Formats: sequence, structure tokens, C-alpha cells
Amino acid sequence: MPTGVAIDGRLILEAQKLGHRRTAKDALTAALEQYVRRRKQVDILRSFGTIEYDPSYNYMRERSRKRD
Repeated sequence: MPTGVAIDGRLILEAQKLGHRRTAKDALTAALEQYVRRRKQVDILRSFGTIEYDPSYNYMRERSRKRD
């Protein structure tokens, strides 16, 4: 998807150097992938402590149980 976005050239060059990327497109793609991954991690972290669980659940017993 072509986009016309004005981005600071110094940031692009620095991202290319730090990320060992040959092109600006590669640097931007890597940066966006990392951004998306990080945002998903933050969302998962926010759910800690909000999920109810069964204290009697034994994951070790479930692992050894034969599946149908």
C-alpha cells in the first residue's frame, strides 16, 4: 500500500544504521512490526490480575491426561 508520509530523514537514517537495514522501507517495516508487537504485549500485560482462574486446576495432571 503506497503512502505519502513525511518522516524526518535523520530518524530514517538512524533507524537504518541501528537496525542494520539497507533501505528506508526495510527500516520502517521493521520499526512498525516492533511497534505492533510491543503494543500487543502491553495489552496482554494489562490483562494480568483481571482473569479469574480455578485454584484447584492442576496443569500437570491435565498434561498427562490422555486426549480422546
